[in-house]
Amino acid sequence: MKVCVVGTGYVGIVSGAGFAEAGNDVVCVDVDEAKVNKLNRGETVIYEPGLEELLQRNTRAGRLQFTTDLTENVAKADVVFIGVGTPSRSDGAANLMAVDKVAEDVARAAIKETVLVLKSTVPVGTNTRVRRIVGKLSEHPIHVVSNPEFLKEGDAVNDFMRPDRIIVGCDEDDTMAREIMWRLYHPYSLTKERILWMDPTSAELSKYVANTMLAMRVSFMNEVAALCERVGADVHRVRMGAGSDERIGGKFLFAGPGYGGSCFPKDVKALVETGHDHGVELELCSATDRVNQRQKGVLLRKLKNAFEADLRGRKIALWGIAFKPRTDDIRESPALTLIEGLRAEGASVAAHDPAAAVHARTLFGDDVEIVDDQYDAVEGAEALVLVTEWKQYLNPDFDRIRQRMKRPLLIDGRNMWSGYGLRKQGFLYDGIGVIGS
Repeated sequence: MKVCVVGTGYVGIVSGAGFAEAGNDVVCVDVDEAKVNKLNRGETVIYEPGLEELLQRNTRAGRLQFTTDLTENVAKADVVFIGVGTPSRSDGAANLMAVDKVAEDVARAAIKETVLVLKSTVPVGTNTRVRRIVGKLSEHPIHVVSNPEFLKEGDAVNDFMRPDRIIVGCDEDDTMAREIMWRLYHPYSLTKERILWMDPTSAELSKYVANTMLAMRVSFMNEVAALCERVGADVHRVRMGAGSDERIGGKFLFAGPGYGGSCFPKDVKALVETGHDHGVELELCSATDRVNQRQKGVLLRKLKNAFEADLRGRKIALWGIAFKPRTDDIRESPALTLIEGLRAEGASVAAHDPAAAVHARTLFGDDVEIVDDQYDAVEGAEALVLVTEWKQYLNPDFDRIRQRMKRPLLIDGRNMWSGYGLRKQGFLYDGIGVIGS
């Protein structure tokens, strides 16, 4: 099948490579010529485990190409995917300018009946909106399908190749769209049927509801962690006690410095705004966002408490800048909130991250010391804050850390070290809602 993917951001590049891996002829379109040239050499433009190998294998085989020419490749394609960004507007709603532009371009470029798939995360009503756009501009029938992505950064290749579910929103009587989507996704449903057919509106809403529900669990456990600190309970034990109920389960019940990234913050806000647009006050969603904004300040509050609110001139070391491990994405990362807060308080910051260092250097320049070795960050530091739970931070050389620090204070933002008995080793230790170490 000939597939055209418009947009080579996170969603577009993973989807394009994944479709090519299944034997399809895929062309990914982007306006950035330098980016296109790099991708055609098999070089990834994002940090995602397994993606570069996928790119190289399929570009060498000729199944995957990258280009700036949308018109020619839309004309050749059996199916066109829109995978452009939908960032938040100032009011929290999704900005659909890029989606609208691609829809217009596809409508003008189509020379035959075409299936157009919305892969970007878009709010309720976008399918109808795009149908209106292409209906006005195209001389040929264009079938608009909603197919939200469920790709976790750090495990996106596996999520695409072995999905939990594949949601396809299209009209029940749209036989052309259903046939093309079934054929395209059948290779990923060989062991069991994973395609969930539904109407476009339900498909659009499913994506936002899924991410917001997971975000709710994170915010709720962060509130529970704060309560644990007040009453003397351990959030680890509370988490295991609650999560052992099979109706609840143990996923997304870990306390920390708040969620970040490109999905949860944006999608929660967008769902709240969708509710506003339709006269429904989604109070739990709004509270989820408020709790997360407050939680992003928890590490700075702990540092200020440890230093009696005087951080001026103190060196603070950070381990982890990306919003989660196995990605270089620093968007909405709790580390950024902490770094900005420390700088405002007059502290100096030395930070390390295995993947996100380049982005951090671009963002902060010389204002923040970004080091290549995690132990160099703690040299002369009065506190070490663990922000991102990279595996290489799980069991570090604590003797080496203590010897290089000016003051042996550890703020464990992920509770990774809570069982190591660090206080007995001479450290001052503070986690998020734990009584261990």
